[in-house]
Amino acid sequence: MKLISWNVNGIRAAVKKGFMDFFKEVDADAFCLQETKLQEGQIDLELEGYHQYWNYAKKKGYSGTAIFTKKEPLSVYYGIGIEEHDQEGRVITLEYEDYYLITVYTPNSKTELERLDYRMVWEDEFRAYLLKLRGNKPVIVCGDLNVAHTEIDLKNPKTNTKNAGFTIEERTKMTALLDSGFIDTFRYFYPDTTGVYSWWSYRFKAREKNAGWRIDYFVVSEELEKNLEDAKIHTQIHGSDHCPVELTVKDLRA
Repeated sequence: MKLISWNVNGIRAAVKKGFMDFFKEVDADAFCLQETKLQEGQIDLELEGYHQYWNYAKKKGYSGTAIFTKKEPLSVYYGIGIEEHDQEGRVITLEYEDYYLITVYTPNSKTELERLDYRMVWEDEFRAYLLKLRGNKPVIVCGDLNVAHTEIDLKNPKTNTKNAGFTIEERTKMTALLDSGFIDTFRYFYPDTTGVYSWWSYRFKAREKNAGWRIDYFVVSEELEKNLEDAKIHTQIHGSDHCPVELTVKDLRA
């Protein structure tokens, strides 16, 4: 089973930049999006063979997530059940017989870390949500987690230690998630690989120089370790300031 996650930084813009070419070529069983930046009715994607699920932010043109899946889920849940966190369309959960599939767009702490305190609350409550689900069956969570976990996950760690996405606070929360029984699948297969990123600033020719960050993940609960086949980061795919990430797993009845 092939799974794709991509922060498209606006699905309407991405469609104009070749989104459908990659979508058709990769032929994923499930394709998860973050930062769709639209409201219901603002796009009509014809995706033959796929069920579409969208979660929109109340604020227009902001945040938002989607999942396109070949196999219809048993149930679909939007948000994490906490009103404070469910206004921005950041989470969709699909339940299947043997696992949950979740797309998430983690809040950015923003310039001057103005949203870091909120982010810390979000992190704890989202982790609690995942652990509650995991009590029922294994979990696959993917998306833009807005954190480079370790120094090899970004080009310039020393100059970014107090910047959003690489603060000690955010990195500690990522460690807490993994320590609670989850696997960062890219690092599982490529523990020491450097220079492979999933996001580049639009400024300073960052992508041209590969001055990037790995902030897009597939994270799975430890029970699925035996099912992991490979993880990829499609650095050659443009259309957003992020590139798609991929996970392949075996022996899951999708």
